[in-house]
Amino acid sequence: MPQFRTPSAIPGFGLTYGFVWLYLSIIILIPLGAVVLWASSLGPERLYAILTRSDTFAALRLSFSLSLLAAAVNAVFGLIVAWVLTRYSFPGKRLLDASVDLPFALPTAVAGIALTAIYAPNGWIGSLFAPGSLWASVFGPLKIAYTPLGIFVALVFIGLPFVVRTLQPVLIDLDKELEEASATLGARRPTTLFRVVFPTLFPALLTGFALAFARAVGEYGSVIFIAGNIPGVSEIAPLLIITRLEQFDYAGATAIATAMLALSFAILLLVNVTEAWSRKRLGHAR
Repeated sequence: MPQFRTPSAIPGFGLTYGFVWLYLSIIILIPLGAVVLWASSLGPERLYAILTRSDTFAALRLSFSLSLLAAAVNAVFGLIVAWVLTRYSFPGKRLLDASVDLPFALPTAVAGIALTAIYAPNGWIGSLFAPGSLWASVFGPLKIAYTPLGIFVALVFIGLPFVVRTLQPVLIDLDKELEEASATLGARRPTTLFRVVFPTLFPALLTGFALAFARAVGEYGSVIFIAGNIPGVSEIAPLLIITRLEQFDYAGATAIATAMLALSFAILLLVNVTEAWSRKRLGHAR
């Protein structure tokens, strides 16, 4: 039986250890295992035929490419937001910090309706790029809502808090003496940032990236309002699963769900391995 390395103040490790496995099995492992088992009963040829259909492949490609891109953008700008909120004091800081959590609190349908109203051609922001605008006269009209660009905006909106809230505790605990020592030794600010600060933040940044990606790839409620849902153009994989279920095509829905599960697991596994490697390397460096 596994043992704690140090004595625990909480008794009954064997009981709680078994409860953890039971709980995770009921909530996570058994449902996911059922999906995989059902998909395996379809056979490789039928699975391949379903997943290589043009609409299925386009939906999977759109969902994963935009989710990765949105998570990458959130990793960059989430780092900037977290840095400003933890390192500087300014009027309205608490309000700005609280606003970061709005995507957590808003129902996804409300977020989708709000984003569509703002980015539609007659919305506050969408009208700035609509035909007849200054932007359109110089660069041509740009349509945001009901396009893949609108999906990207929605995924960035829902994913930003995951990066910011993951990085903030690390930035708060970051020892400023390391930065001061680097400056004392003659290092310039960019050198200190990339050689001292960033390696310490990198594991947390990867965690935030993974969380933002995981949220984005399965997002449904906020996306369907702004996506347009045109098959092969702006139809996301979760919506395609719902469509298959409404058509009583359970085999197709299961195959798409299994593909999303496998691809998401592979990407998150790669991120976690990279994060573990970076933490180990950081520990050796110290």
